[in-house]
Parts: sequence; structure tokens; C-alpha cells
Amino acid sequence: MKKVIEVENLTKDYGDLRAVNEINFEVQEGEIFGFLGPNGAGKTTTIKMLCALLAPTSGSARIAGLDVAKNPMEIKKQIGLVFQTSSLDDRLTGRENLSFHSRLYNVERKLEKERIKELGERVGLSDRLDDRVKNYSGGMKRRLELIRGMIHHPHVLFLDEPTLGLDPQTRSYIWDYIQELKRKEDISIFLTTHYMDEVELANRAAIIDEGDIIALDSVEALKDQLGGDLIFLETEDNEKAYKELEKEFDIEIERVDSKLKLTVEKGEQLIPQLTRVLSSNIKSINLHEPTMDDVFLHLTGKEIRENAPEDNSMEKRMMH
Repeated sequence: MKKVIEVENLTKDYGDLRAVNEINFEVQEGEIFGFLGPNGAGKTTTIKMLCALLAPTSGSARIAGLDVAKNPMEIKKQIGLVFQTSSLDDRLTGRENLSFHSRLYNVERKLEKERIKELGERVGLSDRLDDRVKNYSGGMKRRLELIRGMIHHPHVLFLDEPTLGLDPQTRSYIWDYIQELKRKEDISIFLTTHYMDEVELANRAAIIDEGDIIALDSVEALKDQLGGDLIFLETEDNEKAYKELEKEFDIEIERVDSKLKLTVEKGEQLIPQLTRVLSSNIKSINLHEPTMDDVFLHLTGKEIRENAPEDNSMEKRMMH
């Protein structure tokens, strides 16, 4: 499969502080690539380097075969970018925002009109494009930014926390639109997010922590690192149940608070066997299939939701 992004030893230093440390990865054409990490891990710094908005200290990056450092203007024609915070002009209408963007990219007027009509229909904004953006909801602004990033037919769409600050229902709608755009436009998507359910939609994901990529694989392979499903079991006599389970099954068992935690393969098939084997009455039993939350906690030792979305804190610190 063709590589649309190639990163080799990409590094960014701010004085004595290293924000991104010699990272390496590739993104295949047509895939959704998740880029995960806590606040300050280096996600936004990486995106800025890939989008030719920030010069790397060392290393290299190529998009669609073009070296980012040597061809910044050409790179910007190959990509679309949706920032964490809105960059729309609230005083203009949706259509005017899109038209202004397409002029910057030298989109022909006829094609511009066709793209605005086509993309507006895809995200359900056709009847609101002539309203001023200041009257849009947060979800509508996000949809407008999505199609603005697509108007010039980019090879790669960079989404930096695309659903930040939206309610769960609106987040779900936005992802429906993203997937619809990907199907129809046949593009690659580079995504940063701290919502782990969104990462489940990626083909592959890289986890970055303190500037280093500490894991990179398909989402399923990353979850498989945890060794299987988790079963949380509480009985009237946990010690007795522990001994019975240890004798009967070759599985990992831990005492966690008032429960027993079992790490198993195909947990849904094991539960009926547990009920037959245990002589102590079961008070509760809960099957938990591994999620990307579990993977992140396992690899970094921290909960990503404890961290705010990444800002430009490293750059701000160097300015003071």
C-alpha cells in the first residue's frame, strides 16, 4: 500500500526542552491514523511540523512524496487542517468562509461552487450556508470547518481534537460526517483526540508520551497486548472462590478491592463455567472487554482523560 506520510527521526527542541524525540512512523493511503497522548506529549507540535507550520529541529517528514521542510507551500496544497479551536470568521456567512478558503488554494470558481454545494449537502449544511457563522451552533461550526478543509481535494486531512467541547450526541454526528467524507473523498485522515472511543474508529494508532512514540499498531493489536478480557467477580467468600478458580483454571487472578479480577481469553464463554465451578454464591459478575483507555493506562500508567486537550504549552513556556 502506498505511503502518504513518512516520518523519520522527527525532533523538535525548544531550547533545552525536547517536545518531540526522534519519532518514526508511516501513514498509509486511505487509512485513519490515530495519534494519542496526554497534554504536552507532543501531538500538536507533531501536527504543526507535518503541516509545515513549524520547522523541525532535526529529522524529516514527507507527505505525498514531498519533503515538508523543503516544499512548505506545496505541502499546504496537499493537506487539509481542522484546528482544536475554531478559525472561522464569525462575521462572514458559511459560504463566504468556504469561498475565501478556496480562493487561497486557487480553486477554480466553477469547481468552487460545485464543491461547496456537494460538501454542504454531505454534512447537512446546505440550508444554512448563507447564514452568518456567528449564528451557528458548535457542531455546525465543526461541520463547516470539516468541509473547508476538504474543499481543495487534499491528500491528507489533519484533525486536531475535531470534537473538542462538543456534547456526546454532536460528537457522534461529526464522526458520521467524517466517515462519510472519507468514503466519498478517498483521503487519509491523521487524527489526534483524547476521546478513546474515537480512537476505536482508526485503522492504526500511535501513542506518544513525553515526546516518544511508545506504541504503534492496529487498534486490535494494541488491545491484544493486555492479554484478553477482564472479568470482575464478587462472591460471598472471595478467598474460597480464589482457591477454587486457581485450582480449576489456568488464568491470571488478582484481588482488587472487594472483587477478584480475572484476565482471560473469550470471557463470555468462561462465565458459564465460573458459575458451575464456584460453590460460594456469586454477588456480582462483570465482563469488561479491553478498550483503548485500558491500553493507554497500561502503557503510560496514567488516565488520558485526567489531562486537558493539548495546547501550545511548550511554545508558551519558551516565550516567557
